[in-house]
Amino acid sequence: MNPTTEAPLDREIRAIVEGTSRNAFAVLGPHQDSSGWVVRALYPAAKSVDVRVSRTGELQPMTMRHPAGLFEVRLDQADAADYRLRINYRANGDGDHPVEIDDPYRYGRVLTDYDLHLFNEGTHHRAFEKLGAHRINVGTTTGVHFAVWAPNAGRVSLLGDFNGWDGRVHAMRLLVPSGIWEIFMPGLPDGERYKFEIRTAAGALLKKTDPFGLAFEVPPQSAAIVRDISGYSWQDDVWMARRREEGGRLDRPMAIYEVHLGSWARVPQEGNRFLTYAELAHQLVPYVKEMGFTHIELLPVMEHPFSGSWGYQVLGFFAPTSRFGAPEDFKLFVDTCHQAGIGVILDWVPGHFPKDDHGLARFDGTALFEHADPRQGEHQDWGTLIFNYGRHEVRNFLLSNALFWLEEYHADGLRVDAVASMLYLDYSRNEGEWIPNAYGGHENLDAVTFLQELNRLTHGQHSGSITAAEESTSYPGVSRPVHLGGLGFTYKWNMGWMHDLLHYAHEDPLYRRWHHNDVTFSMLYSFSENFILPFSHDEVVHGKRSLLDKLPGDVWQKHATLRTLYGYMYGHPGKKLLFMGGEFGQWREWNHDRSLDWHLLTDPAHQGLRRFVRDLNSTYAAERSLYESDYEPEGFRWIDCNDSEHSVVSLIRYAADRRDFLAMVFNFTPVPRERWRIGVPEPGRYDEILNSDSELYGGSNVGNLGGVSSEPVPAHGLDHSVLLTVPPLGALYLKRRP
Repeated sequence: MNPTTEAPLDREIRAIVEGTSRNAFAVLGPHQDSSGWVVRALYPAAKSVDVRVSRTGELQPMTMRHPAGLFEVRLDQADAADYRLRINYRANGDGDHPVEIDDPYRYGRVLTDYDLHLFNEGTHHRAFEKLGAHRINVGTTTGVHFAVWAPNAGRVSLLGDFNGWDGRVHAMRLLVPSGIWEIFMPGLPDGERYKFEIRTAAGALLKKTDPFGLAFEVPPQSAAIVRDISGYSWQDDVWMARRREEGGRLDRPMAIYEVHLGSWARVPQEGNRFLTYAELAHQLVPYVKEMGFTHIELLPVMEHPFSGSWGYQVLGFFAPTSRFGAPEDFKLFVDTCHQAGIGVILDWVPGHFPKDDHGLARFDGTALFEHADPRQGEHQDWGTLIFNYGRHEVRNFLLSNALFWLEEYHADGLRVDAVASMLYLDYSRNEGEWIPNAYGGHENLDAVTFLQELNRLTHGQHSGSITAAEESTSYPGVSRPVHLGGLGFTYKWNMGWMHDLLHYAHEDPLYRRWHHNDVTFSMLYSFSENFILPFSHDEVVHGKRSLLDKLPGDVWQKHATLRTLYGYMYGHPGKKLLFMGGEFGQWREWNHDRSLDWHLLTDPAHQGLRRFVRDLNSTYAAERSLYESDYEPEGFRWIDCNDSEHSVVSLIRYAADRRDFLAMVFNFTPVPRERWRIGVPEPGRYDEILNSDSELYGGSNVGNLGGVSSEPVPAHGLDHSVLLTVPPLGALYLKRRP
């Protein structure tokens, strides 16, 4: 037929069967015309299709309107309102294979104009309840509602085993002008795999996974899975109530154990497989509890295609990775943590996303989630794409995602990855490779606004939750409240402290005197932000060697130095973070494909280090002076920070009640210091409550026989002092008896 003389209906039918129509709902399903009511259905693989009228149960055959598999039948108005389709497929053998289904095209739109308005405005903070795949009831019918944002698509269809992955069968309804496409699939069960087929304006067909998908196949497979995740029964009411009351307070202890779930431990007897979420709940959680850590921080658990990214190249932003089990099992893991009194912080990656064909990149054939210009939209170092924070719908996607994890999975906080890369338009770029902001500067003003909104929302809607920024520059006010002009994070990682201290420790003790400033410099800025002191995963990969292995000296010196570093970290103002394996002295660099080397704990030196970290955590939790005034200058005083010649520093930490304090001494050389005098604030007996050189920890047992008494001898600007024996490469904690 000549397209110029083709009737409008025939033209639209041809577009539908060819997969080029944007409006299949205008033809398929029940429609009234001048002759009455007609029902049309497209099933290209069907031999024939019948309609079963619900009122009478009668079957009426449909006639083939188009040879590509478009069928139609005329019905009375009452029958056109309620019917089923009986699709007869050719079986491999003799006869037909009939399947009876409800017709998605007899249902109206689901999303309201208000939903669409909020989403396009960037203020639909519960967009995770509307987009993606959700089980709902339409009238008395239960089914799954699918919705996806693809404003520049020529067509969007739902694909799955239920339609033979044929994009012509279930073309979705475009909700103008929002750019959202939707379809309600009556009777669709949980467990169905699905994707979206997107026809671009240029005619290309893209098979994309669901940006709001709640569950996915195990990678490298990439389909989303229909799953109702609302049925889990939480048992953490006591924890959540306490979190709302005091979770975000800065005067609480926080010792974080950073974990990559895929390599904390494996099951070698079963092909070196991963532990499941349920197994981790019963193995990791008791271990962390026994070690005395207050929180577990998980490297990204959101679904990601490439294990070698450690989770930092996310595609399934709303789904815990299926590598370790089902979403409900991850809820069990979090629930178990909470019941054990352990908080859960999730590493969250809003800074970039990978270019995988099935993911967010050029989602509808255009730069939708990212910038079109690679000077704004691409991380050249990482080979990933940068979110367009200035686009309302993209900001909405990310903000609702943050709230989703805090609400649906009861996460206690989010550690935001690579914040510096978000804040600066010229991050890791040469001149001419970036575009200045509207004022000619290099700050990404849209990212700044996004981060401020993130912190306002999470803190406002989930009281007691925290956010932490991995921010490696001197950007001001990262942990200052938004209303005071800051970004609003609860905490900021102190990357400078980490780099300085590890640089210092890497030096031979003979030469540390020339680098003494690396130990003390952090106190010049320590109270400018609410800092977390991290010994993180980034310091034990890519040739940097493990914490233990990068230290100089023989094996004994390495262990002693690491114990002293940990002692200094816990004595320094700021919350604490230690990557898994550091607690027992992993020799080998971290490898995401291997378990930690737990067999090392048969060595007394490694067992001693683990025991020291456990006792350090116990001391930290028991002594208010070590955490109560982390961010108040009044909570800290150097006793002596200038003895570079001997590489010894001493300090005092005060609780809010200044009568409660600890004096601490750290010796960074292998030479014991006899009759070492330090000033103390009050006279009395000072008990040695922690000595890193104790034989319990693998040390040489140099110390002070449990404590010392002060003398009325002024020292270091204080009226009283004590004479100590400071152990080699050792840390001492002293507490005055009441």
